[in-house]
Amino acid sequence: MTIAIVDGYSTGATLARRLHAQGVDCIHLQSQPVINDHFQRSFNAHHYTCDLKYTADLRTVANQLASMGVSRVTAGAESGVTTAEILSLKLGLPTNTPGHLAARRDKALMAQAVRSAGLATPRASVASTPATAAAWFTASGLAEAVVKPLASAGTDHVRFCRTAQQVEAACVSVLDAKTIFGRSNHTALIQERLIGTEYYINTVSHNGHHRVAEIWQYTKQANATSTPVYDYEEPLAPSTHEASILRHFTFAVLDALGIRATPAHTEVILTARGPVLIETGARLGGATVPDIVERYSGGISQTALAATAMLNPQDLLNFDENQVAWNGTLRHVEFVNHYQGPANAAALGRVAELSSAVAVFSSVDPGDNIPPTSDLLSSPGHVYLAAKQRDVVERDYARLRSWEREGLHTA
Repeated sequence: MTIAIVDGYSTGATLARRLHAQGVDCIHLQSQPVINDHFQRSFNAHHYTCDLKYTADLRTVANQLASMGVSRVTAGAESGVTTAEILSLKLGLPTNTPGHLAARRDKALMAQAVRSAGLATPRASVASTPATAAAWFTASGLAEAVVKPLASAGTDHVRFCRTAQQVEAACVSVLDAKTIFGRSNHTALIQERLIGTEYYINTVSHNGHHRVAEIWQYTKQANATSTPVYDYEEPLAPSTHEASILRHFTFAVLDALGIRATPAHTEVILTARGPVLIETGARLGGATVPDIVERYSGGISQTALAATAMLNPQDLLNFDENQVAWNGTLRHVEFVNHYQGPANAAALGRVAELSSAVAVFSSVDPGDNIPPTSDLLSSPGHVYLAAKQRDVVERDYARLRSWEREGLHTA
């Protein structure tokens, strides 16, 4: 079996490793000429039989893949979703429905498709000028709004706003910037800021049948510029009432977006009026370490299920979501750096000494000049804390945050 992975970065790099270990020939290709250094760090060429790099003409790429006997094309990261689906359609391979191809990347089209299916999304508008964005916010009567790019990820240029002036400034920031995938922003999305608990639901689909691999509860903090910064996530047991609500809502969202044959990462806020969609990516959830997830979930992760769906789809269909049994308290904590300066080579070792630290990861090299954390890409790394007793994790988490305020990550 030969599988092509478009943009095999982040969790997609782990998928390539899993498939390679199971004797699958993997082909890599890029969706664009230049890849962000943050994503390039995770790429491992040894897990591929060849790397086709970037070719603008997808018809040429499709012919190459056909000659190599490729039987599946999948996205390794958000940036690869559209390219992977177009190639799959050209080759007649399993993929999602073509009708909502654009809506699986464009957040405004996504919300429109989901609302048309009778599901809740935030009140929103798309603006091509800062003045238009500010005027919509004033007319909306909303107390708060969120301004973000239409097609990015990782809280890239996301900002919470309380006034028309803040909305205007946030829109300027979006329009003047490129996304983390290197694309220019021609418009900005202004959304109602929702109040409630935020979750992400990682699923895998085959022939329109969906299975939940993981549900995690987000905790985020707002920094001095009103940008949401990832704090930590904890898994939600599938037997809970909240999990049942999220599962049914997410499956309806996947159907509305035509997601039938890929992994998906869906972000939902449970509000007083019920579940409301933030966004869905038709790909693996990023910034996770499946090996650690499986250690504490009874051997289940979205990456493992995605590999199963490609190699033996019937095993996915037979999967019982109640098999996911979380052991003790697990917390995935993103590092938050507070000071500009060279990355401290001793930081990881100090974090690793925490009694509940089971895996520590850096996204910077010692001596790199690192900025204060403002989004996922500017976090200097992350750690998984795990213990039988919740108070042990709470204690170590508090200690880590205290060290960070003292300058842990910079020399």
